[in-house]
Amino acid sequence: MSLRIAVLHETVAGEARVAATPETVKKLIALGATLAVERGAGAAAGIADGDYEQVGAQVADRSGVLAGAEIVLAVQAPEPATLAGTAPGAWVVAAFDPFRRAETVAAYGAAGLEALAMDWMPRITRAQSMDILSSQSNLAGYKAVLEAASAYGRAFPMMMTAAGTIPAARVFVMGVGVAGLQAIATARRLGAQVSATDVRSATKEQIQSLGAKPIFVEGVAGIEGEGAGGYAGETSEEYRRAQAELVAGHIAKQDIVITTALIPGRPAPRLVTDAQVATMRPGSVIVDLAVEAGGNVEGAVLGEVVQRHGVTIIGHRNMPSRLAADASALFARNLHNFLAAFWDKEAGRPVLDAEIGDAIRLTKGGQVVNPRLTS
Repeated sequence: MSLRIAVLHETVAGEARVAATPETVKKLIALGATLAVERGAGAAAGIADGDYEQVGAQVADRSGVLAGAEIVLAVQAPEPATLAGTAPGAWVVAAFDPFRRAETVAAYGAAGLEALAMDWMPRITRAQSMDILSSQSNLAGYKAVLEAASAYGRAFPMMMTAAGTIPAARVFVMGVGVAGLQAIATARRLGAQVSATDVRSATKEQIQSLGAKPIFVEGVAGIEGEGAGGYAGETSEEYRRAQAELVAGHIAKQDIVITTALIPGRPAPRLVTDAQVATMRPGSVIVDLAVEAGGNVEGAVLGEVVQRHGVTIIGHRNMPSRLAADASALFARNLHNFLAAFWDKEAGRPVLDAEIGDAIRLTKGGQVVNPRLTS
């Protein structure tokens, strides 16, 4: 009997993505799996139930989909109480946000489920095609610029007209990871004058390669290289003071600010104070992509667009979900690439190795096993 994989309809408010597309369902069936998709799972991403049925998937309600499922695919890990009927020790492959959802992770252990956190995929070369954070952050950076452009009451590119010249919008990107680099590239394509900063000195060349101006503290050491797992870490108090002074003077001249800075397992670092927001001219826009982790911007409100000192601060939840079709396509490919990379033909199922398996496995055998959560 072939391995049964269930694909769930997301239940979190505002979540429009789906963890499998007809493309990836077809590929998983080709590996030898049976696919069952919850009715309506892809509707918000523009995928009809019939599209899944055409490639060989079964479509049913949740109880029918979960019955005997050995692997469950989801975008955001559901509460384990909603997964009744799965096979003992079933894998749940999804984004878990383990540090902020510790109680949910513990409940997975108690339920005997094996939780595999795709958002803890190690940032190593062979896992790049499985990295949901990179694929989704790429789209988030792009969408952040579009949201800013929509809220900004002026044009982005310089325009020379018979009635006079319109100056280019000035965009400042804070945090040059995957989302920040895509934000820089998108703002440049729209014709803006772009600058960017990061605590990692190695990003200076990346900023310049995209045609933007790097804004860096001089004479005080920041973080060399990429930092742990490709993320920035903590900096010295001296560096933070110097950066705050530099940024304060620069922000006052900007029309758009996009913040993307995150530190795994910690609240998002505060990059923009209310006093700095007040120095921006009325009509300016800030997009805080870290708002779900506490926010980089003082005054940003999760899930809302607010006005502070005449400045619009955008704090949308789940920015990738605002591009649901493309975000689902990339997310689904990440999950397929993960399962396919470890597929054992003789076993008829994926068999994880230690390097990646130990990194993403949160629970097994009735308990929490990941050392990042138990140490």
